[in-house]
Amino acid sequence: MLHFSRWKTLLIWLVAFAAIVIAAPNLLTEAQRSSLPDWLGHDRLTLGLDLQGGSHIVLKVERSDVVKDSLEELVANVRNALRGASIRYTGLTGNDQTVTVRITDPAQIKAAVDLLKPLTTAGGHSGSEVALQQGEEGQLSLQISDAGITADVASARSRSLDIVGRRIAGFGYENFLVRPDGADRIVMQVLGSVDAERLKNILNQPAKLSFHLIDESMSGQEALNGRWPATSQVLYSLDDPPIPYLVDRTAFVTGSNMVDIEPIVDPQTQETSIAYRLDAVGTQRLAQATEQNIGKHLAIVFDDQVMSSPVIDAAITGGEGRISANFSEDGVRDFAIMLRAGALPATLTSVEERSVSPRFGADSIFNGLIAGLVAVVLVAALMIALYRILGIIAVVSLFLNLILIVAVLSLVGATLTLPGIAGIVLIVGMAVDSNVLIYERIREEEKTTHFFAEAVGRGFSRAFSTIVDANVTIFIAAIILFFLGSESIRGFAVTLAVGILTTVFTAFTLTRSIVAVWLSARHPRHLPKSVLTHLFEHANIRFMGIRRYVFTASAVISLIAMAAFATVGLHLGIDFSGGSLIEVTAKQGNADIADLHSRLNDLNLGDVSVERTGGPSNARIRIASQGGGENAEQSAATLVRGELQEDYDFRRVDVVGPAISGELTMMATLGVLAALAAILIYIWIRFEWQFAVGAIVATLHDVIIMLGLFVLTGIEFNLTSIAAVLTIVGYSLNDTVVVYDRMRENLKRYKKMPLPILIDASINQTLSRTVLTAATTLIALLALFLFGGEVIRSFTFAMLFGVALGTFSSIYIAAPVLIVFRLRPEAPDGEESNKTDAGVKSGTVV
Repeated sequence: MLHFSRWKTLLIWLVAFAAIVIAAPNLLTEAQRSSLPDWLGHDRLTLGLDLQGGSHIVLKVERSDVVKDSLEELVANVRNALRGASIRYTGLTGNDQTVTVRITDPAQIKAAVDLLKPLTTAGGHSGSEVALQQGEEGQLSLQISDAGITADVASARSRSLDIVGRRIAGFGYENFLVRPDGADRIVMQVLGSVDAERLKNILNQPAKLSFHLIDESMSGQEALNGRWPATSQVLYSLDDPPIPYLVDRTAFVTGSNMVDIEPIVDPQTQETSIAYRLDAVGTQRLAQATEQNIGKHLAIVFDDQVMSSPVIDAAITGGEGRISANFSEDGVRDFAIMLRAGALPATLTSVEERSVSPRFGADSIFNGLIAGLVAVVLVAALMIALYRILGIIAVVSLFLNLILIVAVLSLVGATLTLPGIAGIVLIVGMAVDSNVLIYERIREEEKTTHFFAEAVGRGFSRAFSTIVDANVTIFIAAIILFFLGSESIRGFAVTLAVGILTTVFTAFTLTRSIVAVWLSARHPRHLPKSVLTHLFEHANIRFMGIRRYVFTASAVISLIAMAAFATVGLHLGIDFSGGSLIEVTAKQGNADIADLHSRLNDLNLGDVSVERTGGPSNARIRIASQGGGENAEQSAATLVRGELQEDYDFRRVDVVGPAISGELTMMATLGVLAALAAILIYIWIRFEWQFAVGAIVATLHDVIIMLGLFVLTGIEFNLTSIAAVLTIVGYSLNDTVVVYDRMRENLKRYKKMPLPILIDASINQTLSRTVLTAATTLIALLALFLFGGEVIRSFTFAMLFGVALGTFSSIYIAAPVLIVFRLRPEAPDGEESNKTDAGVKSGTVV
């Protein structure tokens, strides 16, 4: 009997009410939310970058900068130590990670070694591990270890975090996030309307400002043609063409001495400059240096380039001054922002960029909502047509399930992305699967008992393990997807995982309690009937009768798909191949594809493709990997921006460097393998080994055919494609597990029934669930394909094909394998005939 105590019913509805209260603030404006009482809470979903616009940029600490600084510091320490002890030397140089010096007096070699030994410890250097080696003829070398450089890179990354945050805040942005990523990267995300190019410009530069003296013992050009003093260095000006200067290495004032910095723009001449004020130490050093060097030139150096070289006319004692900056108005403001935030310990190179305009994000939200609404209406209509009052109960459960998903995502502070919306739409199609399983099980139990209420109770109880087993496979796939790294894919994975949990919860609490109320109030004697009620009730399809033909055809198609994959290959997106993907909208009229192609070819960027997308005014530009490192990819995107910005608005810009694309490829491969392994281990534990083998074969079949689809259609294969493949794997195994679960049940009940007959009976018994679940899922995906927008269209197309493929493989691939591996030995012919006649009637085991 199906019975719920009052306190259980009350608890379930309290949870539903709490979910409504928690989810409701998502429908309110910011002002309305602020007026809510504190006890109500203001938790709400955070819209991802692809929905509200912004920039996601991954910055990498340049190891070469760290090596250079460590090497220069070690050279300076060696020079100072030897000079301080009056030890004569020659040939002090630094190259790669090694500093070499030759002690000219043999009698001083031992003293030099003892003097330099402290530099091999962290206390004597920046923290790098240094090895001291003694060679012939007084040659000494100090080698900075790779481990020491790696530690210095990690330290530079840590010190850069706060500086990057201050620079972004100085730019005027409020809604941003800065976090570490690995040992040498920083992930930065700014939401809203963002000038990504300008932002990258202020984040990429170390912004090391320093005051030096010009070494006037020779000109810069003379130094280049000859040999300059070791205490000086040749630096170039910002002029075009640049002018060489011989500059003293010692800086007496640095940016850290500046306590007040303001950009100045002359309203009449439009000349730009930086007004600064020094701290006490900087004021004293500047006064002393200028007083002792009147008539000489001062070198103001910014990132190893000479900004200006004014003549020192008099001592500068006030600690205040101006630096002439030949920048634009925006440039001088950015310069001031960098100086205020402080200098970075090393250059930060952009290795990945994902920028989206707010308008593009708003379009994505609108498309997603329309797709979701259409999916809900169509799925609800189908369920009501199939099950009448129970269909209405399933729809009520579906609506509360969606509210519960939003509530949980709001509570955990999850970020909703466009693939996340796709995940919710997918859940709309898959959520009714639990209800279909329960209702169809009730229909079967109704035939073996005289009391309908008892049949309902048995239906819920016996469907429980099947529903859990079926949903675990998709849940495992969602967990693996979460660790693939992309924010959008993580949004999809979180939504899918939460949706699976809430679906199982609502099916066995909310739906069950409503059905219990219906039973108590109406006392029905049977399931509500409709035109489609008995559609599969008398199904007796001999699926295994043609298994050899279908299996052979599938094997041939799989071989063709593998051959195409090996010869033609996938059309890899920039996630895996590197390069740039840029979507633009014409400011006036339609996008001129031919003109765009001509203009971009003139930039000499290699392989460039241009195609129309999402309307006549929109175009998508694909630039192949430049093959020149991380900076080459960013330079290519910058050139495109500069060429098109007057005529086009940039809707979306994705730039992926070679390091990121390689890592994404590895992560995607490992993710697919890990998901398959985890799912199949679970099936192995829950079922006999033959079931696991059948699941392996069916899964490999689905993956191979899916890859063949991508090769055949030329659809771009990217991270969302990986998400589609993994989701289909989970869905296919979901369907397979339902059939397997019924086979396992029938194997215990009919111990002598021939396996082919038992498999046919099991498939026919679950055929209504298989077809109806596939139908609702396909309806939801079709709505997403038609209304979800261009960005996820390839994802939904692959999902549409995959759902149909998964349904096929659960019947014609996973099941025949059990016969091949002799899950049950064949029975004698006479016994098979008797069991067939006595045990199976119209495809239903009785």
